[in-house]
Amino acid sequence: MGDVVSTHLDEGRRQHIAEKTGKVLGEFCRCYKEQYGVALFNSVRYEIEGNGGPQAQLLHRKVPLEDHVIYSGNLFQYIEENKKWRNRFCVVPHNYGLVLYENKLAYERDLPARVMINSAGYKILTSVDQYLELVNSSLPGVTPKSGHSPILKCPTDFPLILWHPYARHYYFCVMTGKEQEKWQAVFQDCVRHCNNGISEDSKVEAPAFTDAVRMYRQSKEQYGTWDMLCGNETQVLSNLVMEELLPELRTAIGPRLKGKAQERQRTWIQISDAVYRMVYEQTNAQYDAAMAKCEQERPQMESTIRTDMDQIITSKEHLASKIRAFVLPKAEVCVRNHVQPYISSILEALMTPTSQGFAEVREVFFKEVTDMNMNIVNEGGLEKLVEYMEKLSHLAFHPVKMQSCYEKMDQLKLEGLQQRFDVSSTSVFKQRAQIHMRQQMDDAVFTFETLLHQELGKLQGKDDLCKSIQRILERVLKKYDYDSSTVRKKFFREALLQITIPFLLKKLAPTCKGELAKFQELIFEDFASFILVENTYEEVVLQSVMKDIMQAVKEAAVQRKHNLYRDSMVMHNSDPNLHLLGESIPIDWGEEYSGQPEPEPAADKRRRAKQVVSVIQDDEGGLPYTVRAEALLQPGSPEPEEPDSGAQPSSPDGVQEIRKALAKESLGDSVKAEEEQLTNGTNTTQESSATEEVVVVAVGSVTGDVLPQDPASEGDGVHCATPASPVPGAEVPSGAGVQHAAPTSPVPGAEVPSGAVVQHDAPAPPMLASPMPGADVPLGASVQHTAPAPPKPRAADGPAEAKVPHATPASPVPTAETPSPSAGTACHQPSDKETGEEVTPPVGKCRAPQPMGTTESGEGVQTEF
Repeated sequence: MGDVVSTHLDEGRRQHIAEKTGKVLGEFCRCYKEQYGVALFNSVRYEIEGNGGPQAQLLHRKVPLEDHVIYSGNLFQYIEENKKWRNRFCVVPHNYGLVLYENKLAYERDLPARVMINSAGYKILTSVDQYLELVNSSLPGVTPKSGHSPILKCPTDFPLILWHPYARHYYFCVMTGKEQEKWQAVFQDCVRHCNNGISEDSKVEAPAFTDAVRMYRQSKEQYGTWDMLCGNETQVLSNLVMEELLPELRTAIGPRLKGKAQERQRTWIQISDAVYRMVYEQTNAQYDAAMAKCEQERPQMESTIRTDMDQIITSKEHLASKIRAFVLPKAEVCVRNHVQPYISSILEALMTPTSQGFAEVREVFFKEVTDMNMNIVNEGGLEKLVEYMEKLSHLAFHPVKMQSCYEKMDQLKLEGLQQRFDVSSTSVFKQRAQIHMRQQMDDAVFTFETLLHQELGKLQGKDDLCKSIQRILERVLKKYDYDSSTVRKKFFREALLQITIPFLLKKLAPTCKGELAKFQELIFEDFASFILVENTYEEVVLQSVMKDIMQAVKEAAVQRKHNLYRDSMVMHNSDPNLHLLGESIPIDWGEEYSGQPEPEPAADKRRRAKQVVSVIQDDEGGLPYTVRAEALLQPGSPEPEEPDSGAQPSSPDGVQEIRKALAKESLGDSVKAEEEQLTNGTNTTQESSATEEVVVVAVGSVTGDVLPQDPASEGDGVHCATPASPVPGAEVPSGAGVQHAAPTSPVPGAEVPSGAVVQHDAPAPPMLASPMPGADVPLGASVQHTAPAPPKPRAADGPAEAKVPHATPASPVPTAETPSPSAGTACHQPSDKETGEEVTPPVGKCRAPQPMGTTESGEGVQTEF
C-alpha cells in the first residue's frame, strides 16, 4: 500500500471505515430483505398469470461470444510504481475485461497477466486536460500553480485515460489518432458492457437489488437517476458506501496531506483506491451472507405465495385502494402542473437520437450483407460464403463498426428539462439505448444466418445463392423494423418513468410520505413479507402519470414519427417454425463447411474457434507499428552486437523516445537518434530488474515509413524496425546491417537465420519481393531486392491476424490478404531465461480471464473488480 498511504490510514482510521461500511450495508440489507419478498411474489404472479408483450420476430442468440476474444493489440501503459511508460499487450475477452500482458508472447504462452481491469464505473478520457480537471475537482483547494509540472505527462498527443471517482486510474497512450479512436471505441464498449453488470435473467434477485438501492437512497433524500449504479452488485454497493464515506475522509485527511500540489493529488488518489478496496472486500462478504440467507428462506416463502396467491392479491388491492384515495388527488394535480406539459418535449428529445441510432444499425447490417452478396457474385463458391458469414456473425460485437451507431446517442440532451427533473446525467439513458442497439444487431444477424443455413441445402448454384441472400435480407429487415419499434417504444416509456417518477415522489414526500405508516395495519401479518406500503404507494404514483406517458408514445406511433409502429399493428408470425430453429445447436460455419476430410481434434477446434475475432479485422491497412514477428534471444545465447557502441544506453519506453519516434515517423526519417534515460517528467534511476525489455517496432503497410531505431544497450534485447510485409507474418529489415535476435520470414514458411543482412538497391517499396517461397537463406547471406514484385499470399499460411479485405459495391473484386492493423503497438520482449526461441503463435490461443481477482506482479499487487 505504501508508507504514505499507511500513514493516513492507520488502525483507527481503518476501524472507522469498517464501522461506517457495516452501518451502510446493514441498512441496505434490511431494504434488500424486504424487496426480496416483493420481487419473489411478483415473479410467481407473473409466471402464473402471464402478461407478456408482443412476440419478438427476430431470434435471440443465447451465448453470443463464448470462448471468443473481442480485441487484442499493443499500447503503452504508465506504471505508477516506477514512473515509466511500458509497452503492454492488451486482450479484451468475451467478458469485456481489460487484460494486460507483458507482451504478446506472454499471452500466447498463457503466462499470468500483469493487470486485469473491470471497467465498470470508469470514464474514458482522451485528453490530459480533461483528466487534470477531474483530478483538481476531486480534492478541492489543491490545484497546481501555473507553470508547474502536472500530475501526468503523456509522451504522445493521443492519451487514453481510465478515470474512476473512487478506484485506481489507468493511463495509456498510442502513437496515432486512428489508433486512439479504435482503442477508445474498444474501451467504451468494455465500460458499456461492464456497467450493465446486474443480470436481467434473474427475475427475483435483480429487481430486489435495484429496488433496495433506490429505496435506500430515497431514505437519504436522494431521488433521481444515479450515475454509479453500474457494475455487479458488489461494485454498486461499494459505490454506495463510498458516496457517503469519501466526503468524510476528504475533510479529515485532505488538510493533512503534505508536499507539492501534484504529490498531494497523487497521494489522495492512492488513498481513495486503498479505501475502495477495503470497502469492496467487506461489501462482498456481507452481501454474499445476506444473499445466502434470503435464498435459504426462499422455498418456504414461495410455498406460501403459491398457496395463498388469491388472498395476497386481494389484500394488496384493498391496500392500494385506500392509498389511492389518499394520494391520487394530490398526485394528479402535481402531474397536471409540473409533468404533463413537458412529457412531449422529453419524448422528442429521446426519440430523435435513439431512432437515428437504430436506423444506423439497420444501415450497417444492410451494407454488410449487401457487400457480402456482391463479393460472392464475383468470387463464387461456398468457401467465401463461410468466410464472410464467420465475420458477419460477430458484427454486433465489433466496436469499430458499431461505433457509428453508438455515436448517434451522443446527441441526447435534455437541456433545461435535466435540471427541472433532477436528472444528474443522461449517460444512463445513452448506455441503455446503446445496449439495445447491440442486441438488435445481434438478433438480426443471428436470424439472417439461421434462415440462410436452412436454405443452403435447397440451392442450385451461385445465382440461387445470391437471390436467396437478397430475399432473406428483405425478410430480416422487415422483422427488424417491427422489433426495433417495439424495443424503442418500451425504452421511451421506461425512460420517461425514470425521469418523472423520482420528481413526483420528491414533490409529494412532504405531504404524503409521513402519512403512510397508518396504512400498515391494513396488511395481514402473514402477508407482510410480500406487500409493502412504500411499494404500493409508488405504484399509485406511477399510475397517476402512466396514462399520459402511454398516450404520448401512442400519438408518436400514430403519426409514424421515426418509423414507430402503432400498438394495434401486430405482425403475424409468418415463420411459425423460426423460433424452433433458434433453439437448435449454434451454427459453426467453419466446421460445417470447411470441407476437411477428417474431423479436427478437440484441442485444435477450440483453438481455432477462439481465434475468430481475436483481432478486429479492418480495411484501413496496418497500424504504424504492428508487430510482425517476435525478436527473442535464445536462452543462454550471447548478447547481439551493438550497431553503435558509442551510443548511450536508453530506456525503450521513455517519454522522449516515444516522442522522437512519433516525430521521425511523420518525417520519414530512419536515422538513429540519440538515446537518453527518460521517465514521466521525474528524475529516477533506471529500473533494476532481472528482465530488461526491448521494443520491436514495425511500420504500417501503407506508407512503408520506418520508425527511428535506437542502438541496443548492454544487456538489452535487439531493437529492429521493419517495414510491413504484404505477406502474412513476413518481415524484411529496413536497411543493411540490421541484426535480429530471432529469425524473420520474408514469406510464410521461409526463414532468414540470425545475422542475415538484407540489402536494397533502391529505396524499399511498400511491398518487397521474396527470393523464393519456403527457401532458407544461409547464415550471413545477403538478399538483394531489385524490383518490388509482391508475392501471392497463401491463405493457409496466414496468421490469425491476417484477413481478406471487405469489398464494397464500388469495388467488388477482393484484394490480396493483408495483415490486420489491430495487432497494436510494438511489443516488449523479455531477454531473461524465461523466453525461448521464436515460435509461431498458436491458433486462437485465448485464455478467458476473469476481470475480478488479484494479480501479483513486479508493479505491485493489484486487485481488480
